[in-house]
Amino acid sequence: MASSDIASARPLTQQDYKTLSLAALGGALEFYDFIIFVFFANAIGQLFFPPEMPDWLRLLQTFGIFAAGYVVRPLGGIVMAHFGDLLGRKRMFTLSILLMAVPTLLIGLLPTYAVIGLAAPLLLLLMRILQGAAVGGEVPGAWVFVSEHVPSRYTGLACGILTAGLTVGILLGSLVATGLNTVYTPAEVLDGAWRYPFLLGGVFGFGAMYLRRWLHETPVFAEMQQRKALATEMPLKSVLRSHRGAVAVSILLTWMLSAGIVVVILMTPALLQKIHHIDARTTLVANTCATLCLAFGCVIAGWLADRLGAKPVILAGSLLLAIATWVFYTTVGSRPDLLLPLYAVTGLFVGVVGAVPCVLVQAFPAQVRFSGLSFSYNISYAIFGGLTPVVVTLMLKNNVLGPAYYVIGVCMVGMLTALFVRNGHHTAH
Repeated sequence: MASSDIASARPLTQQDYKTLSLAALGGALEFYDFIIFVFFANAIGQLFFPPEMPDWLRLLQTFGIFAAGYVVRPLGGIVMAHFGDLLGRKRMFTLSILLMAVPTLLIGLLPTYAVIGLAAPLLLLLMRILQGAAVGGEVPGAWVFVSEHVPSRYTGLACGILTAGLTVGILLGSLVATGLNTVYTPAEVLDGAWRYPFLLGGVFGFGAMYLRRWLHETPVFAEMQQRKALATEMPLKSVLRSHRGAVAVSILLTWMLSAGIVVVILMTPALLQKIHHIDARTTLVANTCATLCLAFGCVIAGWLADRLGAKPVILAGSLLLAIATWVFYTTVGSRPDLLLPLYAVTGLFVGVVGAVPCVLVQAFPAQVRFSGLSFSYNISYAIFGGLTPVVVTLMLKNNVLGPAYYVIGVCMVGMLTALFVRNGHHTAH
């Protein structure tokens, strides 16, 4: 029996659970830093842009700066993945946290438009670009890291748990935003309380960096290093030459992942406040429930992907997400009392995204896995994650159901792409 078969057959050990916990916790803290911005989009819009600007344009500009964090992700991701494939997964995993913590802390210290004029939104944009470069290396690196630590038959569960960890970062953001809106009045939030979540995020980042000191290099990378089987040329060159099909599938599935997270979880609280005039605290409480359900959904989807294969999980999950999104957006305006249960169910079905990283990890051989996954994931997030907030905001001008139409359309893309997913584990795990 080959050593890889023995490794695949073993159960999950205490060390595996420790690795998964530390990776998920670090991911949660870093993702909090990346998304806390969106929960204060309305306040930031008022403080960082000219007061005479129309409301819709200010929201569009603010979401535009939020989106800039996505656009720059490929650059950060490609550079970190390149060194991650050549120097080791762990080093890049720790570096990405430092690159996230510093700009988050600085956003909390930035002067506003009233103080420095046009320089304020430009500095904010620069901080978002730095954050985007960091998260571009973090998420793909984390998936590769955990999947290479566990036996291959647990790849889905490991990626599902890590994705749940990232969504706990969103939950943390939602809780902090809810707490802040409960303790402070809207005027006090604008007066300076909006800074606290960013300062807290900087502290979280340095805490996560300290935690990562206890992680070990992945067995897969260590074995490749020992056998001198690391990529002999630039890993990305090999990916673009030999794995174009895997790149295409990965890009389209990441589009579905980004649409579910960005529209249903990140944008919806602000949209509910704008469209249906539901107060900030109510929308954030509902968002907290939806995000908690999303975390459970990710773990369930990952576990099912190991049992049934990722293809049927993504097919069924995409269909359920499309139905839940339609029911949620068409009902909540006339029945605001149903906001919480409807949002929770929709959040649970967004959990289908927990099965996506399993496909991405298995699509590329170990020598170029980090680069292949990172390139596909980040290019997709740059194009679709970056354009989604802008497209949805523009669709809203014509139809309040714009967000629902967008998510349903992307779910259809996810279902079609799932047909091209090959079940089974990549030989080079």
